[in-house]
Amino acid sequence: MFEGFSPTVVDVGDGIDIACVVGGSGPAVLLLHGAPQTHAMWHELGPALSENYTVIASDLRGYGDSSKPASDADHETYSFRAMATDQARLMTALGHREFAVIGHDRGARVTHRLLLDHPERIRGGAILDVLPTAHLYGNVTRELATAYWHWFALIQPEPLPEDLITPAPLKFLHHVLNSFGSTASVFAPEAMAEYERCFDDPSMIHAMCEDYRAAASIDLVHDRASGDRRIECPLLILWGSRGVVGHYFDPLDVWRQYATNVRGAAIEAGHFLAEEQPAETLREIEAFLKSLPRPSCEPTRAR
Repeated sequence: MFEGFSPTVVDVGDGIDIACVVGGSGPAVLLLHGAPQTHAMWHELGPALSENYTVIASDLRGYGDSSKPASDADHETYSFRAMATDQARLMTALGHREFAVIGHDRGARVTHRLLLDHPERIRGGAILDVLPTAHLYGNVTRELATAYWHWFALIQPEPLPEDLITPAPLKFLHHVLNSFGSTASVFAPEAMAEYERCFDDPSMIHAMCEDYRAAASIDLVHDRASGDRRIECPLLILWGSRGVVGHYFDPLDVWRQYATNVRGAAIEAGHFLAEEQPAETLREIEAFLKSLPRPSCEPTRAR
């Protein structure tokens, strides 16, 4: 996977190392994965985008080969703000002051926080198959809670979720990847092997649980503090036609409550659309990226 890309680990400060692969040339595009995956989910889209862009596909804090710091009582260590800060610092270290960002699942929530906390650096953002965290928690129904059962299971106090998952981590992993309108058959064997390697690690399982605990606590505090601030840069919203988001909500209508310049479409897929329908997902993302103005400055250094 990622032939021609350079793997690297970047110290982004505060004792955090972020693992990533870098390839291509041109305007910078940051790719952020979801749970329980790693940057390997971009193995189809990343190389294709690198023909016209400098592509950075990274592992979020707590996932893959990135640092998994000790958690804290308020769960701030695994907040989307902390993860967004990591990624902004990563792009600075790689010499990119301005960049576009594409996020799926938890990575899309990090993307949302990047757009709010670092708007001067983001040329445009693409959000794949999520709605704003606060919006989802504010509109929970029995049906949604059933579909997103893990949102409520993983936020239980440590160590209950960890103790339930750790004895059979691959069973949990395969169940999640076989959910939300997708089937495990859509994943390339080499990508699945990478997900299995990384998830068979109690520290990643704990970090994932902390990620969800943060979403139900400190992230909502941060969202309230952001108030009515809207996303001003161009925003692409994609979702799977067979997934949860499009079934219970109108994603474009929801995101237009949070952003001023929104476009998007459904992809004939479940939740894991980038791997289930890579060609169609790529077409939408490439058209979006081509519509963005070029960055005002070139990278300051190569790594």
